[in-house]
Amino acid sequence: MNDFLKESLWKQFGAALDMLKYTINACPDSLWETTIYEDSDDIRYGQFWYVSYHSLVWLDLFLTGSMEGFTPPTPFIRGKLPDTPYTKAQVMTYLQDCRQKAQTIMQSLTTEHAQQVCKFPWMEPTFFELQMYSMRHLQEHTAQLSLVLGKNAVTELDWIPQAES
Repeated sequence: MNDFLKESLWKQFGAALDMLKYTINACPDSLWETTIYEDSDDIRYGQFWYVSYHSLVWLDLFLTGSMEGFTPPTPFIRGKLPDTPYTKAQVMTYLQDCRQKAQTIMQSLTTEHAQQVCKFPWMEPTFFELQMYSMRHLQEHTAQLSLVLGKNAVTELDWIPQAES
């Protein structure tokens, strides 16, 4: 995979992560557990803190490229809710770890790795397509979080055109 494509991919993927970072940082403590949307299984699945975490755990999984053997780092639990909400500091640490992982992968991506098929129960994309899918997922939830902040007069958010260095 040529350097131009890898750098372009990283600049946009990193920008999506930077937008999530700024959205989480801008969230006041009073909104950390606010409900963004109603989830019929458990209201916590639709809360700001969980949507932030959800965005990252799926990003981490998709960067890994397989569900087999995937486990998020401690203190995060795959497949169930924690007893108490994850803190903003915990989520931000996970975001920084995922950002570094994404940057390393994007900048070292080979054509062979990009074309590798990743098998999930609901789709079998190439690794490259999976990263595009992941970026769209990340942006979807960042937009939901940003909307909630905007509706609550949190206005320091802005569009990030490219990944920060």
